[in-house]
Amino acid sequence: MATAVASRIPRARDGSALKLHRDCGFGGVSIAPLHPQSPANPPVARTGTALAINYLTSGVAALSASTNGRGGARNRADRESHALTAAQIGNLKAAERHAEKIGLPFTRMISIHWQAAGVPLAGMAKATYRFTDLLTKALARHGSRTAWLWTHENVPGNTHDKGGHCHLLIHVPADLVPIVTALQRGWLRRITGQPYRARVIHSKPIGGRLGLETGNPDLHAINLGAALTYVLKGASHDAAQQFNLERLEPGGRVIGKRCGTSQNIGAKARKTKG
Repeated sequence: MATAVASRIPRARDGSALKLHRDCGFGGVSIAPLHPQSPANPPVARTGTALAINYLTSGVAALSASTNGRGGARNRADRESHALTAAQIGNLKAAERHAEKIGLPFTRMISIHWQAAGVPLAGMAKATYRFTDLLTKALARHGSRTAWLWTHENVPGNTHDKGGHCHLLIHVPADLVPIVTALQRGWLRRITGQPYRARVIHSKPIGGRLGLETGNPDLHAINLGAALTYVLKGASHDAAQQFNLERLEPGGRVIGKRCGTSQNIGAKARKTKG
């Protein structure tokens, strides 16, 4: 994991140095059409940009498949991809900016290791959609709106052996975090039909503490930028160069939707809002 470079850390409004929190933790509308990608991403040189992510490996063996993988025409078994395209990255970045604009900045990063939870690759998109649907409805019951974006990766056969997994950035008000964390394991049991296995889900506030988006907006923005960079690391080589992404790792083979956003920050919503 890259370490922070002091000379590159922005300054707060009062002139004092902002410190990146290194323990920042890690929905369904599809976005731009996929284009054929090479099976793996060539490496992109790192330049030392600080990343506010504490990477988690699941360390849990996959359970037996328990879902049929249905979830819409866009999730058909022959729709495969190996990397995020430039169009997809542009849409995700615009969605993040719009979430901030409408007062729903991403405050939480969640990783769900679907393979470890027993979900087959073909069922991952449906599982992610159901999770974000349950989370959105839970927040709505407590009077809160939300916005989110997600990406899928599949990294089999490496030292981490994570398999298919999802990275989710979402707006969860600080006072509702205890409710969400108390419910999320039950949601996973409902989705997979399996008992919850340790470390399948990892959820932490962006920047390492609750309420950072209001208590220290500058610091939150830095950490959110690092979190978004991490979520986009499965970009194609061309897309990474176009958006100057300094971290690039193979995104692996994904079936169906590779990424998505909530409707309120999608392309149609952004166009309507002007």
